[in-house]
Amino acid sequence: MIVAERGRGVLWTPAHRTITVASLLVVTLIAFESMGVATAMPTLVAALDGQALYSWPFTAFLIASVIATVLSGRWCDRRGPSLALIAGPAIFLAGLVLCGNAQNMAMLLGGRVLQGLGAGTVLVAVSLLIALVYTDRERPVMYAANAAAWILPAVIGPSIAGLITQQFGWRWVFLGLVPLALLGLVLLIPISRRLGPPEPAERQRGASTAAAFSAALGVAALTWAAQHPSPLAIAYGAGGFVALCFALRKLLPPGTVTARLGLPTVVASRALLGGAYTGMEAYLPLTMAQVHGYSPALAGLPLTVAALGWSAASAVQGRNPDWSREASLRIGFVLVAVSLVLLGFVSQPWFPGWVAFVAGVIGGAGMGTGYPAITVLLFRFSPVAERGFNTSAMQLGEWVGSALTVGLGGVLLGLLASAAHPSNAVVALATVLTGIALLGIFITRRWPTRE
Repeated sequence: MIVAERGRGVLWTPAHRTITVASLLVVTLIAFESMGVATAMPTLVAALDGQALYSWPFTAFLIASVIATVLSGRWCDRRGPSLALIAGPAIFLAGLVLCGNAQNMAMLLGGRVLQGLGAGTVLVAVSLLIALVYTDRERPVMYAANAAAWILPAVIGPSIAGLITQQFGWRWVFLGLVPLALLGLVLLIPISRRLGPPEPAERQRGASTAAAFSAALGVAALTWAAQHPSPLAIAYGAGGFVALCFALRKLLPPGTVTARLGLPTVVASRALLGGAYTGMEAYLPLTMAQVHGYSPALAGLPLTVAALGWSAASAVQGRNPDWSREASLRIGFVLVAVSLVLLGFVSQPWFPGWVAFVAGVIGGAGMGTGYPAITVLLFRFSPVAERGFNTSAMQLGEWVGSALTVGLGGVLLGLLASAAHPSNAVVALATVLTGIALLGIFITRRWPTRE
């Protein structure tokens, strides 16, 4: 009871309550979008005759988020998060409208690009808003509240998205979120007006705009080349790889690729953990629908229990602000690795489909344990003047890692299987994702536990 009262006091004081409501609404909007789109994806790509591009609505969102994350972090460091708090939801809203009215895959992908730009912009701004308002000890409480904001979308999002898809059409999975996006925009306007510019600092590290576009184009070129092999694809795929490597050197803290202890390990962990989990999240509804015969209304239910596990684990983190965040991060990787092993089995038609629910809750608990720890550690290691750069680097790592794993799934679908019969591709993908999670365990084991 004492802990609960302390949490309410942190979130609902006069200084915090408006920001709490607005932040939670943004999270709720993105949660509904994530749950709904993942559930409706098998149906909508079939309706638009885009089965060969199954992974690209996810990939387009992630690639656009790469650019927006970098630009938002750069702007927030220089001018504060005010403009990004308004621009992000507005662009996201435009993407919802375009997706909901898409007549072909090109329009759908254009809408997903706008959604990615909006999400990347506002997520960085909200993270910095939390850093400005809450102390290091208070932040786990806010992160737990953000995770709790996934509960309603998790419980009703996949089922509602499936029912809407069946009864009214997949377009309303996007258009139905327009009122929520408008409400979020209205709530954020007065908050942004009260925020002043950041305090002047002697040293600021800025991200390169050219590097942001190079990273996005590099991911796109690599993914497309892998899915459409040819001599020409080898050439532009190699160019994309070079561009991506060049960009990441500019956009990530030095030592991230080698997971140097401290801030680089934090950023690398976000990329590995986010990439591994997103790969599972993108292909689990497809597996349930095509391998085990679940309807659209039921295929997304494993994502529901995953989000509930995420919320519960994050709430435990919030109730224990003195826990070692390094140890929590390591435990998160272990749990996600277990869930990915189970995904490999679930992808096979001879294995019971209900195990996907077990995999979902374990993987969600891993994310709810690892993600809050990553964010707390990031701000602990970040100078105030570089919080925007480091927040965007953390989010960038996740977007790039997620885009690559989702794109890899698309490559495997083309090489080993198809969207109608994905078993061989999903088991191969699950094997690779498990290896990524095991790499995360290794780099965090080298990190001595701190209290």
